Amino acid sequence: MALLPNSRTEADGSAVIRVLSYNIRSMRDDTAALARVIAACSPDLVLVQEAPRFFRWRKKLARLAAASGQVVLTGGATAAGPAILCGLRATVERTEDVLLPLTPGLHRRGLATAVVRFGGARLGVVSCHLSLQRDERLAQGGMLLDRLAGLGVEHAVAGGDLNERPDGPTFRRLAENLQDCRATAPWGGEFTSTPADPRQRIDAIFASRGVEVLGCGVPLDLPGVTRADLAAATDHLPVLAALRVPAPRPAV
Repeated sequence: MALLPNSRTEADGSAVIRVLSYNIRSMRDDTAALARVIAACSPDLVLVQEAPRFFRWRKKLARLAAASGQVVLTGGATAAGPAILCGLRATVERTEDVLLPLTPGLHRRGLATAVVRFGGARLGVVSCHLSLQRDERLAQGGMLLDRLAGLGVEHAVAGGDLNERPDGPTFRRLAENLQDCRATAPWGGEFTSTPADPRQRIDAIFASRGVEVLGCGVPLDLPGVTRADLAAATDHLPVLAALRVPAPRPAV
């Protein structure tokens, strides 16, 4: 398997970054294995789903971030589970945690959002975990697109656990408006659930049209990522993407 490009700033001011999306199941599994997987992927951004939400949740998430070479950017219980971690290369402009409308009898969902810069390249970021219920999930997909548009930046990335395969209506809606990074530039493995017997792709990273996708998939054979750690870390496999975010346009 070819290696993904390393993070860097290009001569033209564009930024090559690595984005990881990962459902960590509230850190109920092997957190040391989880931290090793994240660290081996060398991400600039980690889009987390099912971050801890209850007793001492901030401390738990901060420990995971520190153990994997990241810092907590936003999210967790305040976003009903989604969170964003980042490396020190990122400059944070703003963050916002958004709670989505609650359907009685169903789990509360939310979005962790941020605007960050890598050098001069600006990027909107959203981490999501969509509903298990089809109609609610479709509505949440529309809210995700609206939130991305409302960030007020030209380039954006969104990722998370969609609870739906690529042939589903919500996944298709997102892919019609954004680039499905795995479909655009396949790399690594395809299926994300479950680690013991992966047969479906329900986790994904999407990017706006102006972002160049250099590769995206499950980092099965990435140096430092072992099958044992992937199996022990949580009940999903992670998705890793390498993206080139264009430099800002010169003022006229």
